[in-house]
Amino acid sequence: MKSEYGKLTRKLIAEIIEIAGSENILTEILDTEGYSIDEMPWPVKYPPQIVVKPGDTQTISKILNLANIHKIPVTPRGAGTGVSGGCTPIHGGIVLSLEKMDRVVEIDNKNFVAVVEPGVTLQKLREYAEKSGLYYPVYPGELSATLGGNVATNAGGMNAVKYGVTRHHVLGVEAVLPDGSIIESGGKYVKSSSGYDLTQLLVGSEGTLAVVTRIILKLSAKTVHREVLYVPFHNLQNAIDAVPEILLLEMTPVGLEFFERDIIEILEKHTGKEMPYHDYEAFLMLIMDGDSEDEIYRYFSMVEEICKKHGAVAAMVPSGERAKRRLLEAREKFFPAIKSYAPLEVLDTVVPRSEVAKFVRRVKEISVEYGIPVIAYGHAGDGNVHLHPICLNITEKEWQIKIPGMMKAIYMACFSFGGAVSGEHGIGYTKKQYLTLQLTGEGLQIMKSIKRAFDPNNILNPGKIFDL
Repeated sequence: MKSEYGKLTRKLIAEIIEIAGSENILTEILDTEGYSIDEMPWPVKYPPQIVVKPGDTQTISKILNLANIHKIPVTPRGAGTGVSGGCTPIHGGIVLSLEKMDRVVEIDNKNFVAVVEPGVTLQKLREYAEKSGLYYPVYPGELSATLGGNVATNAGGMNAVKYGVTRHHVLGVEAVLPDGSIIESGGKYVKSSSGYDLTQLLVGSEGTLAVVTRIILKLSAKTVHREVLYVPFHNLQNAIDAVPEILLLEMTPVGLEFFERDIIEILEKHTGKEMPYHDYEAFLMLIMDGDSEDEIYRYFSMVEEICKKHGAVAAMVPSGERAKRRLLEAREKFFPAIKSYAPLEVLDTVVPRSEVAKFVRRVKEISVEYGIPVIAYGHAGDGNVHLHPICLNITEKEWQIKIPGMMKAIYMACFSFGGAVSGEHGIGYTKKQYLTLQLTGEGLQIMKSIKRAFDPNNILNPGKIFDL
């Protein structure tokens, strides 16, 4: 289905201004330009005709109703920190920026929940929760990202081994459908067997089904201590072989990361700081929290024994808060370090945990075949492998010729190991051609049927995830 979109006339713009208020409208090209892209590499700008910054659910309802009647495309947007083009208005029309809907409505200590608007950042939620002795554990690596964006992409991150990803913390939502109808799903309860779970359907739907306007999130009690274990290995296979045994221990780490020497070398150039054991080929980094340091150190001693059985060179616990923070910050800087090092592509494939090393090895073979270096790192505890082909020692023209075939080869390798296109970034419009390679015809058709049921005029974030 190809929608013939209506034109955003002066009369319609005047109606939108009347609904939202002139102070919440941007129409000048210089003002709207920043809303034409996200943080994807090799961005192509798709300028909207108008940016609307609503302050409440009713305003969104009226705008969507108007857009639906006149078949005007609407692209919801959070902080724009995504890397897949998910909030890029590829059909122009209206960008619905939720940045002004940034209230933490409630921190409910009795039920361990937060109620927030979609424009609340991770940083703001953490601060509010911690004032009440609670903790929101999902951490995709960017504290300026909004909760609405996290819900849209089902964001994950380094804490996912123990705490899961965004969908494991979303208990309920308020959302506006493309025709302007307002729905509520879920609540402050932690389980339900009451019909279809619309809450979880909206999580990860990338703003293609509804605009989420309020989110009920599960919080956790904040643990007292957090420690890091840093383990160098002679090769990645040995490091990955240790992971299943580590995860069989009675305690579960918060995060379990893997990376190789090439990213360490890039990071050291980026920061000017030397990393421990930087001459070795591969590393695991475990993040663990608990109520006592003794409890964590007992766990680390068991992990060290497992790792050394699999060829680990050493196992280091940083001494002091500064050294620990330095290691954690180093991991957080991987992406910006690579981005500053060379132009790149971004893949966040996911495979079964046991297949990570084999998959990375196959990616390195593909790298040699195409003559394009690939940096690999990621979440060993959940199989999420971040890959960055980099434009190094090759002209941009050669890159543009080679990269489409290379990307397809990597994704096909991922699927051969039982994997999927995206572990946490979402599909947006940059990965939809690869999603169609992954999904069966029936599965894709069901997704399209759901989209048509919610959005028969295909006005809401059109062109994302798949084409109708």
